[in-house]
Amino acid sequence: MARRARRYEADSKLNVKKIIAVIVFILVVVMFIIGIKFLLSNHTESASGKVETVTYYTVYDNGKWGVINSYGDIVIEATYDDMIVIPDSTKAVFVCLYDINYGDGTYKSKAINAKGKEIVQGYEKVEAIANYDESKNIWYENNVLKVQKNGKYGLCDFSGKEILPCEYDNIDTIKGITNSLLISKDGKYGLCDNSGNIIIEPNYTKIENIEDDYKNGYIVVNTEGKYGIIGFDKSTILECNYEEIKGIYSNNLFVVKSSGKYILIDNQGQTVLENAFDDVKDINGDYIIAEKGGKIGVIDIYGQTKIGFDYDEIRVASTDNYIAKKNDKYGIVNINGEEKLAFDAIDISYVSSGDFFIADYLENENLISRVIDSNFETKITGIVSEVNEEKGYLRVYTEDNYKYYNFKFEEKASSTFLTTNTLFLSKKDGKYGFVDKDGNVVVDYIYDDATEQNSSGYAAIKKDGLWGAIDAKGKVVVEPEYNLDNNTKIDFISTWHLCEDPNANYYLDV
Repeated sequence: MARRARRYEADSKLNVKKIIAVIVFILVVVMFIIGIKFLLSNHTESASGKVETVTYYTVYDNGKWGVINSYGDIVIEATYDDMIVIPDSTKAVFVCLYDINYGDGTYKSKAINAKGKEIVQGYEKVEAIANYDESKNIWYENNVLKVQKNGKYGLCDFSGKEILPCEYDNIDTIKGITNSLLISKDGKYGLCDNSGNIIIEPNYTKIENIEDDYKNGYIVVNTEGKYGIIGFDKSTILECNYEEIKGIYSNNLFVVKSSGKYILIDNQGQTVLENAFDDVKDINGDYIIAEKGGKIGVIDIYGQTKIGFDYDEIRVASTDNYIAKKNDKYGIVNINGEEKLAFDAIDISYVSSGDFFIADYLENENLISRVIDSNFETKITGIVSEVNEEKGYLRVYTEDNYKYYNFKFEEKASSTFLTTNTLFLSKKDGKYGFVDKDGNVVVDYIYDDATEQNSSGYAAIKKDGLWGAIDAKGKVVVEPEYNLDNNTKIDFISTWHLCEDPNANYYLDV
């Protein structure tokens, strides 16, 4: 009996292990299914057969606002009176205003998902946090929303979780800088990141950025009007002892104003250079773009003049070369003061990833661009319509056609770079059509103009002065019957076209 009892216990333990194993297996299967559903919820198969992230766009139809996805499907019906804001175009989070009273300016707001369900609840208002780049193009902070409760502001993430309590008078951005949100309380400012972590307590009258990266730290002004610098890691880089600090930085060097004069100091507060300039425009390693007597030049940290004070503007390009302006024209001068490119361009830009320049000129009242290598030799002439640094190519309209070049200035087929496209723009006998990656004609050469296929698989086509669209297989989805002459950019998503102002970034049902 005893042995049989022990044998039963042993069998019982073995069965428990099997049961646990089965349960674990079931859980794994369930989690796998949930994971697949999650992935598919924001991914779909494109016309090319590849799984791609769905993108969302605001649309305007019959005086109302809604949302479509990158394949033209309606996600949120156009029933809202005010423009729906999509903070991150790859996430189904839509900020909507409703019950708007235009008389007294009151309204309600909510954040909803693709099913119209509210994501953030329990607050008086929900807002996307707008920011702007140097060209005044609007963008929004990712993964964070501004919320209001009892008249005070805080932050929630896109799941609706509160990450900063509603105890601030306002929350705003430092323009052009990511991951840096100004928080104000009792007339003073502090700073938090997009995760709600407090970087600077609200003890200052003003907070500014240093150049365009939050990792460089922040200029702060105390209640006595004195300037200092606090790092993103909360460390004090410079105590608040200065009359002003310029928002420029390089190699732990800063430009501050003390006793009414600008001086160059290091991060220990020690003076590196003084009495060598009236003002400083930028720092490039050991070289300083400075102003003296109303003109711009370049000196080193020892005060030696490298480029004479003869220019109206100087911008950093490559390590030893600078873009300069003189007599309303641009050229290039090196650190030794030698003019390497004549001053006859209306503008010049530098592409650091390819180490080349793009110089724009007016010839017979027509704009023409020259792509110039690091030896200042012209490699390509035409109209540069795109510089894609991520994929390493230039798209140039030259010799009456669009051509693609790598950053070695070698002409390549568009399919070399547009790897997700199913169709490629082609021109023959003055007309445009589309071919596949092997060069086979898919859309005949019957159009006066056209665009390359966009990320949603659609391309615009123009005939007799009117625009339409085709899909990823070359099928016409919008006949060429719409005048879009006022549009600065032509783009279609199914039957929807981009509005006249591309910075507004919403689509209209044609």
